[in-house]
Amino acid sequence: MTELRSQTWHVAHGRSLDVGRQSAIMAIVNVTPDSFSDGGRYEAVDAAVAHALACVEEGAAIIDVGGESTKPGADAVSASEEQGRVLPVIEALRGKTDALISVDTYRADTARMAIGAGAHIVNDVFGLQREPDIAALAAQTGAGLCIMHTGRDRQKLPDVIDDQLLFLNRSLDIAAAAGVDRQNIVLDPGFGFAKENAEENLELMARFNALLRFDLPLLVGTSRKRFVGTVTGRDAADRDAGTAATSAILRLQGAALFRVHNVAINRDALAVADAILRTRARLKA
Repeated sequence: MTELRSQTWHVAHGRSLDVGRQSAIMAIVNVTPDSFSDGGRYEAVDAAVAHALACVEEGAAIIDVGGESTKPGADAVSASEEQGRVLPVIEALRGKTDALISVDTYRADTARMAIGAGAHIVNDVFGLQREPDIAALAAQTGAGLCIMHTGRDRQKLPDVIDDQLLFLNRSLDIAAAAGVDRQNIVLDPGFGFAKENAEENLELMARFNALLRFDLPLLVGTSRKRFVGTVTGRDAADRDAGTAATSAILRLQGAALFRVHNVAINRDALAVADAILRTRARLKA
């Protein structure tokens, strides 16, 4: 079990978030017709904004707005289509909430427009390795960066942690070369992104604290993923309890931020995990 440790994550527009001593939730807002568990539900701007604000009321500190499904086999969309989906939502949210706003994109142009529209964070599922200009953008604007590990479009190393270290160190080198401050970075091991099967995801969970060596806040996104369904036997829409279990387990191993669909159930699970960590710290004092 990990120790409580506070870190400050610096993001765009002069904002920051203290992470580590208390878990923080990033709520998923998919402005897409084809996301794997909620595609089409929040495709309209008003519906997406209303859902985002409801997530903030339930305890989300960050709203993550995405305009292209990243599920395996999803159809790619053009940059202009992605921008047409996410920018109106970000612009509307900017005037309605103090929650941090993240844009889920691997495109530098979309990221630039989103930050201009009011986003604070860029959540890149290719970890800066598809469009490295995102790193330069973050350095210029002070945007927060979520650098995610993925196994897509490359040959992975056989050991799950060795591959995490290889990929994420490459991404961190890109960020450093662009002048990104480490205080603007969080890392995401990319559960479900070209992890071969449930066993690989479960091994990554079991060995998760090996990633603490990066000394950076860790974001996890297990929400409703296929491996949770494999373990529980549940369809995607019914995996929130299983997701909450993974959130609590990963919190006890050092994760600080949790990207989820259902904020309320994960908030409660994380409140218990946080209480255990506080109690452990008190007993050791």
